[in-house]
Amino acid sequence: MRAQSREPERRGPGAPPRIAPLRPQPPERPVPPALRQQRNGRLFPPLDLGLLEGPDREAWQKPDQIMDALGIADGAVVADLGAGGGWFTIRLARRVGPNGLVYAQDIQEEMIDVIRRRVERENLTNVETVLGTATDPRLPRGLDAVLIVNAYNEMNDPSRPDVILTLLRNLTAALKPQGRIGVIDFTAGSGGPGPAAAERVPPDAVIATTAAAGLRLVARELVPPYQYLLVFSRDGSARESP
Repeated sequence: MRAQSREPERRGPGAPPRIAPLRPQPPERPVPPALRQQRNGRLFPPLDLGLLEGPDREAWQKPDQIMDALGIADGAVVADLGAGGGWFTIRLARRVGPNGLVYAQDIQEEMIDVIRRRVERENLTNVETVLGTATDPRLPRGLDAVLIVNAYNEMNDPSRPDVILTLLRNLTAALKPQGRIGVIDFTAGSGGPGPAAAERVPPDAVIATTAAAGLRLVARELVPPYQYLLVFSRDGSARESP
């Protein structure tokens, strides 16, 4: 607690000291979203979803580049893991069209509710929500692609490496033989949007963890100005990029 300043005591025996009012303090700086994670975990707070919907996200997120790199086309069946408020889910649904299907997965019921309302507003009929767990995405088999967009750092708890390994193994089992997993996250440093620098996971660390889960890197590229994209295959059938 901040110590209180005191005025000089009044003259006269037994006179109590007068407590001066505290000096006004400058307003605190806003805390970055990544530092406002729930105390019981590493999850993004649903109340902060508006921070993920900035008008410039389309420009720096480059969803078309990401979907092209994963070969997502009309009629594909894909999953958006850790979908949050469904920003990327909506774009996936438009890409796969009415003949395709998008599973919007999250482990927070509040996020699932937000996605359902969003899908209804957008009049989309090709999105299904899935409430998973930290280790079990509860996705069906036969997926063409799984995307983890800006959420890997929440799933990756360094104090419990078994959690992310189990999750990745379950994701692998849900893929088609030629299926792909795409991890899109923020490059090192604290510039631009995204979590604090200490919360960011470098691509080499992601590659090492996915390899332990039985996945192989088949493509690696930057999504400038803030992000990187890693594409993995469960069987290594695609040619690895240099």
